[in-house]
Amino acid sequence: MKRTQEREQAFIMVFEKEFNSEVDTGDLFAYAYEVGNFEKSDFCELLVKAVFENIEKIDGIISEYAVGWKINHLPKVTLAILRLALCEILYVDSIPESVTVNEAVELAKTYGGESDASYINGILGKFLRDGRDE
Repeated sequence: MKRTQEREQAFIMVFEKEFNSEVDTGDLFAYAYEVGNFEKSDFCELLVKAVFENIEKIDGIISEYAVGWKINHLPKVTLAILRLALCEILYVDSIPESVTVNEAVELAKTYGGESDASYINGILGKFLRDGRDE
């Protein structure tokens, strides 16, 4: 499976968790594998676990950079993509930041609303220009 597909699966799991916050991520993965919706992916599982292990820090960054928006008012798709991308930027050193941003924008074009891709690109770009990923 390609990284893009693994990232898309991770996005779906982060999005799903928004609606099933009481369910453990391991149980979400087990169900997805059981019904055949997902291929087993260590990278996908690593990303999802890292998002939720670092959710307070990631959400703090989103709150800081989402000027004019409270985090609980962001569209759930946008929030899931931002969480995933920021997690990857902060905690996965093997992937260039430009690839992460591009993948986030592509997810937004596929799953988000009309202006989500540019909004996500703007937030991630500003975060990286500020040098906050170090």
